[in-house]
Amino acid sequence: MKRKLEGTVVSDKMQKTRVVAVTRLKKHPRYAKYYKVTAKFKAHDENNEYKIGDKVLMEEVRPLSKDKRWNILSKSK
Repeated sequence: MKRKLEGTVVSDKMQKTRVVAVTRLKKHPRYAKYYKVTAKFKAHDENNEYKIGDKVLMEEVRPLSKDKRWNILSKSK
């Protein structure tokens, strides 16, 4: 089963590659308070169709380059 993540495009300066920020809530071990953690992933965008600010759904794939392990499937709502 391939992992799927939802995130926001934060950079579209590279050709066929987008940087996607994925934010999740993490619980502090002692204080039991939730806080935001953001991770950035490089994702493949074959047709350069996604722009900064787009919410996208991406899927884990085989390594495409040194840093790219994700493929953008579609825009999400």
